[in-house]
Amino acid sequence: MADTTSDPGPTPYGDYDFIVVSNRLAVDRVVVDGQSDWRRSPGGLVTALAPVMEHADGAWVGWHGAAGEPLDEFDHSGMHLVPVELSAREVELYYEGFANATLWPLYHDVIAPPEFHRTWWDAYRRVNRRFAEASAMAAAEGATVWVQDYQLQLVPAMLRQLRPDLRIGFFNHIPFPPLEIYAQLPWRQQVLEGLAGADLIGFQRPGDAQNFTRCVRRFLGAASRQGVFTMTDENGAERRVEARSFPISIDSRHIAELARDEEIIERSRQIRHELGDPTTLLLGVDRLDYTKGIPERLKAFGELLEDHRVSVEDCTLVQVASPSRERVEHYKTLRDEVESTVGRINGTYDTLEKTAIRYLHQSYPVEEMVALYLAADVLLVTALRDGMNLVAKEYVAARTRNDGVLVLSEFTGAAEQLRQALLVNTHDIDGVKNAIVRAIHMEPRETARRMRAMRKQVLEHDVKRWSSDFLSALQERR
Repeated sequence: MADTTSDPGPTPYGDYDFIVVSNRLAVDRVVVDGQSDWRRSPGGLVTALAPVMEHADGAWVGWHGAAGEPLDEFDHSGMHLVPVELSAREVELYYEGFANATLWPLYHDVIAPPEFHRTWWDAYRRVNRRFAEASAMAAAEGATVWVQDYQLQLVPAMLRQLRPDLRIGFFNHIPFPPLEIYAQLPWRQQVLEGLAGADLIGFQRPGDAQNFTRCVRRFLGAASRQGVFTMTDENGAERRVEARSFPISIDSRHIAELARDEEIIERSRQIRHELGDPTTLLLGVDRLDYTKGIPERLKAFGELLEDHRVSVEDCTLVQVASPSRERVEHYKTLRDEVESTVGRINGTYDTLEKTAIRYLHQSYPVEEMVALYLAADVLLVTALRDGMNLVAKEYVAARTRNDGVLVLSEFTGAAEQLRQALLVNTHDIDGVKNAIVRAIHMEPRETARRMRAMRKQVLEHDVKRWSSDFLSALQERR
């Protein structure tokens, strides 16, 4: 006889007290000895949150990077990992489309024109719903959920609808645009409502939080005071939401430790020798992205050579441009522009012994990057718009002898903390040129004074402090 006992159904709560939700999981797939395996991602976010997850019984929700591949939940590096499946079509519409061809340019001051397509928006909503449902299923009663970045702006409200018992935070890693720019988004109200589902919304800079609050007042009609605004749900219940800045940082002590490693120090000497032992080595390190100001940097350097203010015999620029979103048309165009400019400058100024610009279109492990930081006399960060720019902080952390000069765009979040850098307006090519020349000829005493102050800031405000500050503020919100 069949069992007719009624099934109470699954519990509405999961097993994990702390959930991180991001577009990607905290691990990368690798092949070792012909076998597929996983390794913990080297990024700062994982570095900051992995210890929290290990102590708080945590889970990480994200896409595992392979389109159309179903994958069961698994444990790795002390974390429970909850893969979210995305089809190839969803990657195209949600990620390459709405996230990176609509939101990314819009949030970066429309340096490139954003595209608005309803099919992209529909995919964005659908994928955000899937992330929210996976998070709701994993979270224990009263759990804390921290949603990360612009790809998942609808998740907080969707998650609150599914699980009103949760404490929800959101952090926006990129800039948030002024109202006049944000207003262009056809789905501006829906995105704001999605974000307002969180209890605490973090931004890189106070100006980003102010931009967001202004948009909430304008498009949602919510009253606000000192970054706190009141949301009213469909039942008339009120809820207070806070928007404020939490500048992200790096694992600065790890970078400093690598910078003291004798093998890495020796590698830095080798790099300079391989480049012909230039008197001055300039360095640029960026994703190949139109927000990073790479063409402007190359233009400034080319003009310095043309003006004979620097010479190829004494000065070399190394430009590392790691591949980025190579299927998106704007990025293909940018790569062609950058490589054409490098070719023109080198063709004009190279000698048989010396190269003006060593261009490297690839990514490197952190050890090689630290060696490059040690080798370089000057780091050039000329972004047109950047939420933070962690490369600038990594360079500072690596300069354990308090030498080296940072030329830093005032349009980066890092400029608000690293005030002792030589700050530049990237659009002012003459100003960038003058800053480069000043950096090359700066007296060692001034160099040490500036770098010492910046290192103090970076070492005291590392990525672990960033995560601790945010999570402490989130606990206080309810």
